[in-house]
Amino acid sequence: MRLQLLLILGALTAFGPLAIDFYLPSFPAIAQSFGTDVEHVQLSLSSYFAGLAIGQLIYGPLADRFGRRIPLLVGVSLFTLASLACALAPSMEWLVAARFVQALGGCVGMVVSRAMVRDLCDPSGAAKAFSQLMLVMGVAPILAPVGGGLLLEIGGWMSIFFCLALFGALVGGAVWIRLPETLPPGPGRQPLKGLTRRYVNLLRDSEFMAYGMSGGIALAGMFAYIAGSPFVFIQLYGVPAEHYGWLFGANAAGFILVAQINARLMRFAGPAFWLRRFIWVYAMSALALLVIALAKPASLAWLMVPLFICISSLGCIAPNATACAMAKQGAHAGSASALMGSLQFCIAALTSSLVGIFHDGTAVPMAAVITGCGLLAALLAWYSGQLDVGQPQR
Repeated sequence: MRLQLLLILGALTAFGPLAIDFYLPSFPAIAQSFGTDVEHVQLSLSSYFAGLAIGQLIYGPLADRFGRRIPLLVGVSLFTLASLACALAPSMEWLVAARFVQALGGCVGMVVSRAMVRDLCDPSGAAKAFSQLMLVMGVAPILAPVGGGLLLEIGGWMSIFFCLALFGALVGGAVWIRLPETLPPGPGRQPLKGLTRRYVNLLRDSEFMAYGMSGGIALAGMFAYIAGSPFVFIQLYGVPAEHYGWLFGANAAGFILVAQINARLMRFAGPAFWLRRFIWVYAMSALALLVIALAKPASLAWLMVPLFICISSLGCIAPNATACAMAKQGAHAGSASALMGSLQFCIAALTSSLVGIFHDGTAVPMAAVITGCGLLAALLAWYSGQLDVGQPQR
């Protein structure tokens, strides 16, 4: 794929992580501005996750019926306008509602970028492209909180949303001028009628679900890490809050590095081959993490080694699972991308909640949820291999 196209698709996939991580440092300032507490500000994050899960199910069928560009332009415009509404919010309730609409617009990038890669690439090429797009998923959590903190200091919390609106406008312009339509016109485009049946058929597609959920459940383990690591690092092991980002960034750097290595591994074997090997690296390192957490070590370093391996291995697992799940979807690529993304966010929300529900003042809940995700993902990857028996290696 051309660099220009990858850059635009990368920017589109950045809407999700940017709109989440960019404003996290502003929680106390927003609470003070509206005379409320941080717990109520967190509702704006929950409403954003809800918008991501719901919006993807809407854009997938639209992308299969009207092509990729029109839903993209609509979604990016909605994201831009909703970002302005967030910046100008007169109340906390307004901000929560505007964040929901912002997510409804922003999730279009995640759905359509996967569908466009499927339009243009074979499975191995798709795995390479998804690996390169993983750079955004790795870099955004490192840079976004830092950038958000700087904007907060310079222009207050509203400047963060003004910046998101500007980003949306610039990406929308790039889509309008530079992004080609990748879905051919003609009878192959899917009608909106029968949408429910289409989603039901996808849920019944064993191969699609096995590959999609093996990657989705593995990624849900990363959300458990995101939910649990602030307590484990800062409160349990006394890491200064200002140093937390360095530890978080080290794991994200491992994720980026392995994703780029994965793109080069496609020269030797297909994405399914590498998925079923790296998934066991993830599962075994997660199991080691749980054993160490149960031992309650005095030093955080004992936990960081298996945790680094877990998060890094996702740089191979996520793109390969996505490429395999999307490989046979063809005209249903938009709907398949939407369903897969929506299910992944629902599972991620569940795992994040479980870390809090089972909180016991140790690292065990976080490690246990990550381990459960790793073992279940490995089981699904093994099952997908049984479905592939007798078929050419992809």
